[in-house]
Amino acid sequence: MSEFRLAFPACVIAGKHRLTAEDISLLRKHTFPEGIRTADDVVVMLALNNSCPEKCPEWSSFFVEQLAGFIVNYTYPQGSLDEINVAWLMRMVATDGVVNSALELELVLHAMEISANVPDELRAFALDQLRLALIENVGGYRLCRAVDRKGITRQDIDYVMRVLRGVSDAGVISAPPLTWSVMMRMAEETLPAANHPRWPAILSALQLVDYAEAPRRSRWLRIVDDSFGSETAVA
Repeated sequence: MSEFRLAFPACVIAGKHRLTAEDISLLRKHTFPEGIRTADDVVVMLALNNSCPEKCPEWSSFFVEQLAGFIVNYTYPQGSLDEINVAWLMRMVATDGVVNSALELELVLHAMEISANVPDELRAFALDQLRLALIENVGGYRLCRAVDRKGITRQDIDYVMRVLRGVSDAGVISAPPLTWSVMMRMAEETLPAANHPRWPAILSALQLVDYAEAPRRSRWLRIVDDSFGSETAVA
């Protein structure tokens, strides 16, 4: 069994029921004085997020901004995402393709927003969280939906357009193959009468494109242990 131990003050904070703004100040000063800069820092952040049931609003901003900034700006290629970063991020926040929480889903979305490039895999993954909420009633997006309906709502439209913003221009949505596939699945699996009136217009704006695949690079990036949540020891 692997063992991961937190240093002070993270070990004390991890034992609390609620994360407070004062705790975040301590983390900034002592645990992450330069911000999140290593994969070990990411593991500490995930441990804190998983161990404290209640969290102040400041934690959400800290968690999302710091982790997204590390993934996009402090791993290669700096300032962008590639297929290796994306695989690591998806494995870190999801179980069997389902994002575990609304906060981790926001991390994915923010990483997409600050990246100069978003691989098709990540955009399709984000869209699939809506499909999973609609059809299978699971996942982080389901937890933040205001209305539990099987059709596309206004909130869902806003979510879809947030995901597709980087491929939308002048009324045309240039959808790479994986993104296109998820959108078509949602169109097939929802009833037109139950969907928001704007949904058909979004589908009509989709244009399937086949971007040339970037050369695949071989490089090392530590992957967070799948069994991290159950095996982390806090001391």
